[in-house]
Amino acid sequence: MDPVGDTRGILNPSEGLLRFSLERPLPPESLRPWVDRFWIVRWQLAAGERHEQEVLPHPSVQLAFEAHGATVHGIGTRRFVARLEGWGRVIGVKLLPGAFTAFSARPMADLVDRVLPLADVFGERAEALARSVSSEPDTERALGLIGAFLESLAPALDDNIARVVELVALVQRERSITRSEALARRASLSVRSLQRLFERYLGLGPKWVIGRARVQEAAERIATGQSVDFAALAVELGYHDQAHLIRDFKAQVGFTPAVYAQRCSKR
Repeated sequence: MDPVGDTRGILNPSEGLLRFSLERPLPPESLRPWVDRFWIVRWQLAAGERHEQEVLPHPSVQLAFEAHGATVHGIGTRRFVARLEGWGRVIGVKLLPGAFTAFSARPMADLVDRVLPLADVFGERAEALARSVSSEPDTERALGLIGAFLESLAPALDDNIARVVELVALVQRERSITRSEALARRASLSVRSLQRLFERYLGLGPKWVIGRARVQEAAERIATGQSVDFAALAVELGYHDQAHLIRDFKAQVGFTPAVYAQRCSKR
């Protein structure tokens, strides 16, 4: 069980974790070729209190089971805002990058920036699953129901999924990879072949994946509350200059790094 661990992708995590709890249990061995982890968010806010939790999504499709139903979240290119009030629980499944293709033939590009009812993707059985998970107070049993459903879809092993997972991890791990050409060389692929691979399994190209990883890294660094030299950070993350970092950050997060730093300091 990973109660919090890496907060990359959670915007202003220190503020958010005062309002909700987060647990991230590993999936069963049978699902690990496709599922990164489960996650469970719980909250109990005072009467009239509301919290808007902002997230900068990873390049992964996620499933979310809430009180009012279940949804499939395609990869989001923009900041996502979850609005919390009262009390509640959400159980989620974070698939590995590209792994949704093992569960559905729907083109990945059709899912980008979309949230669909689970039943629209997987049919009536998914609707019954959503009701069962919503009414199950025991989280372990609810996770078992979700795991059994995913196993029943009989996902097939695919070497290309494993390759996409490896390449996305490489981008997130090595800041020296700042261009698609560099990633293509590391993958021993042409840039066009790499583009086709990412578009088939993610619905987005390698340039976007690299940009998202760099902005997530910048946001994580800023959220510590320590003073940040944005010009030095831009160079460290492989940007041509500070202005390029600011443009990229604002396009994805919705405001500049300086404004984000101010928001993170208001606790």
